[in-house]
Amino acid sequence: MTSVKFTKMNGLGNDFMVVNNLDGQFRVDASQITAWSDRRTGIGFDQLLVVEQPSDAEAEFDYRIYNADGSEVEHCGNGARCFARYVTDNKLTTSTAIKVKTCAGLLVLRNNADGTVTVDMGVPTFVPSQVPFIADAEQPLYLIEVNDESIEAGVVAIGNPHIVLQVADTSSAPVEQLGPLLESHVQFPNRVNVGFMQIINRQHINLRVFERGVGETRACGSGACAAVAVGQNQGLLDKTVTVTLLGGDLNICWQNTTSSIEMTGACSTVFEGHTKM
Repeated sequence: MTSVKFTKMNGLGNDFMVVNNLDGQFRVDASQITAWSDRRTGIGFDQLLVVEQPSDAEAEFDYRIYNADGSEVEHCGNGARCFARYVTDNKLTTSTAIKVKTCAGLLVLRNNADGTVTVDMGVPTFVPSQVPFIADAEQPLYLIEVNDESIEAGVVAIGNPHIVLQVADTSSAPVEQLGPLLESHVQFPNRVNVGFMQIINRQHINLRVFERGVGETRACGSGACAAVAVGQNQGLLDKTVTVTLLGGDLNICWQNTTSSIEMTGACSTVFEGHTKM
């Protein structure tokens, strides 16, 4: 058996197992990830993050993300903040602005003086084919049929696919009921992350997110960006918005439709350990 060194980290309660694979020796399959992610018999986490050698000349690292069910995904904003802290704390980089390559493209991660990390999450897209989402034409809102009920929601990609529903109160939102149904809805070929957004005012929203391959998490960085993008696209939110999730607050800034959306928030190391594989 091989011993694997890992670091447990969290960003607003969205938690991660982080592994340094710069030597290329780490190989893992979906069943092993699922076993490690179990909160009773394993390490317990929402996603596994892996640091790898860059496959792009512009990047310092490749940043790979695996959900608790073992599926690889394109993006994780809270994970990106933890990734930046990990490579900095472990002296793998001296950069303040760290370029990393994901399945969705390049990200820039910036360590701030106050200990927070800002992530350039890229430019959101509402084009259905780029989400991907099956629809006849791009619209700010779509009617989606679920269990003989029509649900009105916005759809956007922030490196990964998101659907955002506006609700009166996140505390009573049907996350457990609608989350799984929408995640695997036939109109989303690659499944989808499901956001439930309560607008407090133009600068503040509450949000809960049911993440594909994980379930509801305490925070979702790309989900926070998606909610703000959908809210702005409908003319409901300002350029800078505080997003309150179960695990705490994120600051999201989106200046215009052609600019990158930026997310700023805290992250921390919980513990380090070794496990077998």
